[in-house]
Amino acid sequence: MFLGDGMSVPTLAAARTLRGQRAGAAGEEAQLAFEAFPTVGLAKTYCVDSQIADSACTSTAYLCGAKANLGTLGVSAAVPRYDCAAAADTQHQLDSIAVWALEDGRDAGIVTTTRVTHASPAGAYSRSADRDWESDAGVRAAGHDPHTCPDIAHQLVHSYPGTHFKVILGGGRREFLPVDAVDEDGAPGLRADGRDLIREWRADKAARNLTHQYVWNRNRLLAAAADPPDYLLGLFEGSHMRYHLQADPIADPTLAEMTEAAIRALDRNDRGFFLFVEGGRIDHAHHENRVELALDETVELSAAVQRAVELLDEEDSLIVVTSDHAHVMAFSGYTRRGGDVLGPSDDVGDDGVPYMTLSYANGPGHRPSQGDRRQDVTADPDFRSVEWRSHAEVPLQSETHGGEDVAVFARGPRHALFAGLYEQSRLPHLMACAAGLSRAPALCRD
Repeated sequence: MFLGDGMSVPTLAAARTLRGQRAGAAGEEAQLAFEAFPTVGLAKTYCVDSQIADSACTSTAYLCGAKANLGTLGVSAAVPRYDCAAAADTQHQLDSIAVWALEDGRDAGIVTTTRVTHASPAGAYSRSADRDWESDAGVRAAGHDPHTCPDIAHQLVHSYPGTHFKVILGGGRREFLPVDAVDEDGAPGLRADGRDLIREWRADKAARNLTHQYVWNRNRLLAAAADPPDYLLGLFEGSHMRYHLQADPIADPTLAEMTEAAIRALDRNDRGFFLFVEGGRIDHAHHENRVELALDETVELSAAVQRAVELLDEEDSLIVVTSDHAHVMAFSGYTRRGGDVLGPSDDVGDDGVPYMTLSYANGPGHRPSQGDRRQDVTADPDFRSVEWRSHAEVPLQSETHGGEDVAVFARGPRHALFAGLYEQSRLPHLMACAAGLSRAPALCRD
């Protein structure tokens, strides 16, 4: 399962156009790798208590198969956000499709460009009343006991199913290290309990006589991928991984490289595997109104999907690509065919001022008007730099998510199940059906 965090339908259209224009074409006719898949559907993304979703309730939906409350992970809607006691009640805890796969003798793993403890990947293994409880410091700051409500990093290392994930790749070293320690790049840890969970992960695997390796840069990952151990943990940044356009090509693996490493490690199990891969920084760039970064991260997700397509046989490997929620980026104006998708529209506003083909309904890119005229954003000193912010109508420190449906693309066994319009929480049940997992709904079994 590939997830483009915040990958709205307008994001898809703009990213495919950018991809085509980078190749010297007009752009509009281009395709992202997964747009060639034979089945397309739409998923409804709202939370139980919120019209507009976040990445936690949606993660619970598309990985655990149940709608939940905003900000909660791996627990039912009986758990309000921040309610530690309710989340600790096992009656309210949910199992993800990763658990379903492990129960059937398959392997499981996660890959992300965010922290591995961030909301999207955490839905595969954690149960938490708050997505922000990534380390014990977050649990304590909320006034709760980490022994009652273990933090998300602790769950990944010490609780099932995280203990059985053969591959864990992404960012987030700070959530695993104590405050008096620094990581390989000199960045401090966040843990208040003095524990080094990376060391504890290694100790757990050694105690179980399992070959294992911890890697923290691209070269070490590629070397490990050539001869994978039983268990592979890769943490490549203190927090989120760097945007692809700002990454160090020597130190930072691409999403496609991490995906290939994970598939090569997991594909050794004859019974198969479940892998969750997230292009998580599409979302972050949208929140910042940095549109080129958002589109480039989408193109990178496409490259990762393409690598999976090359490595996996369509006859026995289902690939599902979707998003968790939308964003409020608009693709507008009447620009000529092939016009620069990152540039201004061919038209101007009624005030005579240019406007961008890609803009936002809200966010930090807002510029106040000067009388009856908007500011001309094309005159910004940093216009068209990768960190330039496109215009936003409503001033907000961080752009919001959108409430529209998200696309679902499927290829492989029983891909036609994913056609139509349905609740996001139906996705893992459809995947379980296609994979023949024992937890698949009875009605979809052959």
